[in-house]
Amino acid sequence: MTAVTAGCGSSDSGDADGKITLNISTFSEWGYAGLLKEYQKLHPDITIKHNRFATSDEAKGQFQTALGAGSGLADVVGVEGGWMQQVLKHPDNFVDLASPKVKGRWKDWNTKLASTADGKLLGYPTDIGPQTIAYRSDLFKAAGLPTDREKVAELFGGDDATWDDFFAVGKRFMEAKTGPAFYDASASVATSWADQYKVLWEDPKTGDIIADKNKDLRNIYDTVTSHEDLSTHLARWSEDWVSAFQKDKFAVMLAPSWMLGVIKGNAAGVKGWDVADVYPNGGVNSGGSYLSVPKQSKHPKEAQALAEWLTAPEQQTKAFKASGNFPSQIEAQKSPEVQKVTEPFFNDAPVGKILAERASNITMVPYRGENYFAIAAAFNDAINRVSVDKTHSAKESWDMFVDAVDALK
Repeated sequence: MTAVTAGCGSSDSGDADGKITLNISTFSEWGYAGLLKEYQKLHPDITIKHNRFATSDEAKGQFQTALGAGSGLADVVGVEGGWMQQVLKHPDNFVDLASPKVKGRWKDWNTKLASTADGKLLGYPTDIGPQTIAYRSDLFKAAGLPTDREKVAELFGGDDATWDDFFAVGKRFMEAKTGPAFYDASASVATSWADQYKVLWEDPKTGDIIADKNKDLRNIYDTVTSHEDLSTHLARWSEDWVSAFQKDKFAVMLAPSWMLGVIKGNAAGVKGWDVADVYPNGGVNSGGSYLSVPKQSKHPKEAQALAEWLTAPEQQTKAFKASGNFPSQIEAQKSPEVQKVTEPFFNDAPVGKILAERASNITMVPYRGENYFAIAAAFNDAINRVSVDKTHSAKESWDMFVDAVDALK
């Protein structure tokens, strides 16, 4: 498949041969190539055109433009969970996908993100991003810490793990003075922690921005910036961060399911990576997407049927095996096919079983309103000024964050 950045308009009423053409737009890699071919074999009267954007940002940009224009959206649109609010703001422009056929397929917190106040379901969940702790067992061994994944889970506190436990393990690791930092990026630790709070950035009732006055967010900021001795002082996704994987620069990453693939790619040839079934304060989701059907589609029933089929447990299990995107469907998570998936790169860790366990601990997701991306970017900038650039004190950088938030109000 080729990444497409141009508009991906809905199909016309039908082809000359009587076939129906359905367009589907996604981004990055969803593991759908084989599934779309399979669907066309099952439905010879349907031709599917797959427009795949390189990134979520590109997809979001085209989505916003086409939505505003009233034309140009695909029959089935892949929506990243972070901008599902854009769909919910325009419920009359999307098909209500609620159906007895999909009842019980997902956990309530997952469908709630795509549901209107009056109960319309505007997106079928595809994948989710349960967080785990990925670690370098060889670097742990050098620091005198346990290396077995079960014992590492206990080290971090097991089922009762807290953020205090996480930082305490980091302190023990750094006291060994073996060279590497404990974790990869301070801002990533902070935002992962922030994802465990229902209300942090904006008030869901009023829409008001509250991040600058939120005590929980300030505690996260103060705690993380006071533990800069544990960090690489790198920004996640930077060139230095990418090269750090090959240079043994850190021992731990807070990693959602999709990040395991990133680690595997960046750390190719590096031995020692493993995954522990543990996370501070229980479960947290980072990422995940949905399939929506715009009313622009001339074939809404066929489009809904395709979205319904793609998000069935059997298909999402296949997508997981193809792309590593962890299925959101309860039945898929419990299936033997998912439970038995292991990853050789991570010391044959039973990633299917571990991710399913982590997913079972997710009970809610944070509210993200219209200003979330801008506020979160300002928050990351605040931490990076302290951790990466080292240009400001923690207090100075927080004050700059407050100013940035005020400008958004």
